[in-house]
This record gives sequence, C-alpha cells and structure tokens, in this order.
Amino acid sequence: MEIKYAERKDTAVIFSFIKELALYENMLDQVVATEELLEEWLFEKKAAEVIFAVEDGREVGFALFFHNFSTFLGRAGIYLEDLFVLPEYRGRGFGKALLRKLAQTAVERGCGRLEWACLDWNKPSIDFYLSLGAKPLDDWTVYRLTGDTLRKMAE
Repeated sequence: MEIKYAERKDTAVIFSFIKELALYENMLDQVVATEELLEEWLFEKKAAEVIFAVEDGREVGFALFFHNFSTFLGRAGIYLEDLFVLPEYRGRGFGKALLRKLAQTAVERGCGRLEWACLDWNKPSIDFYLSLGAKPLDDWTVYRLTGDTLRKMAE
C-alpha cells in the first residue's frame, strides 16, 4: 500500500472517486462538478488537496481536504471533505491509512485539529471513525447557503 498526493494528470481519477462517493451517498444527482472545474480549483487555485491510497499501481481510495481555521486555537486545521475507498478494498486498512496520512500532515503543518462531517445514516463510517477515537460534535449543526439563496445573500 502506498499513499500519494494527486497531480494534475489525476483529475479524471479524482472525478471518478467523487462520482462513486456520490452514488454511495445517494447524491449523484447533486454532482455538478466537472473535470475542468476540479482541475482549476485543485491545481490552479490550489483550494484543496487530494491523496490516494494505491495498491499495485491502482488508486483504490482517496481523501480530499483543505485548511480551515480555528480562532479559538489560533491556527489552521485540516478539514476532510471526502474520504472514499472502493467497495472491494474496504476493510483492508486503506481508509485508516488515508486518515493516518492526514493526521501526520496536520501534525507536520502545525495544525490544531483534523475534522470532517459524516451523514447520520452512514453507520459503517460512523463505527469506523469511533473505532479510531474520533468524537462526534453533538452540540453543532452545519448551516449552508447555496444556489439562489447564496446569490440573494450576496446582493
């Protein structure tokens, strides 16, 4: 098993993983990203980073992450937007290896935390995260503005 950072040439693979994750989460109809948008935002604007879990030269899992900031800690953190391992490779340590690499990256960069969100119905992932010692934040609710609501707010 190898963990490697994605490069521009990997954009199609990243997009494939995003669609696989969306299919798993029953949200494929919400994917409006394109390879061109991903290439722009990941490799030109450098808004996020991607790492892959690789076995025998094949990408079998990915994690997409970016820096956020904690005013209370006074330092950046890492926010894990997506973590996905192909179904036939689950249970073999790839997800844990990706999270370990993210934890190492957070420590190396002096970050104060590593955090992510998980759908409430995704019991296999929740059980996995709890087994690693992750703690759910029960006191917080995520709010979001998108689409027309976002545009109205911007006016």
